[in-house]
Amino acid sequence: MWVLMYVFSYSVSPAATDDRAEWRLLPTVVFQEFSNEERCKAAKSALEGSLQEAGAKLRSGLEDLKSLRKADPAQVIIAYNVECLPK
Repeated sequence: MWVLMYVFSYSVSPAATDDRAEWRLLPTVVFQEFSNEERCKAAKSALEGSLQEAGAKLRSGLEDLKSLRKADPAQVIIAYNVECLPK
């Protein structure tokens, strides 16, 4: 038995937006069991790709806002870790 574990969080500081509040998603931890290592690794690969794509879209949108002097992508932190672990 294998377990896919991933941790995801992000933070946007007030300097990145016109809002005076910091936006923060506390770390989310998710576990999913798989019957074998290959299925776990396939899910890990798909999840990492999805998280990378989501982060790229967020940064791209902030780059557009930066050109209007409305945001700074440097003030955004996106963190994630995805692991397949034997149970």
